[in-house]
Amino acid sequence: MSAEISLTVNGEPRRAPAGSSIAEFVALIGLNPAKVAVERNGEIAPRGTHADIQLADGDVLEIVHFVGGG
Repeated sequence: MSAEISLTVNGEPRRAPAGSSIAEFVALIGLNPAKVAVERNGEIAPRGTHADIQLADGDVLEIVHFVGGG
């Protein structure tokens, strides 16, 4: 069994595998990492750094995903 961390995502408690990056977590919850904006602990995480930022226990994320329409 692998270790997990606790996160708050858009106000809801979530769990993620320890060592996950923002990009990995976004994909894990079924969103396209190229179509999201992520705020981590009150600061915007630039999209180009999502694969490099490792999540930590207790992080608070706000994730906004973009939807196309017409």
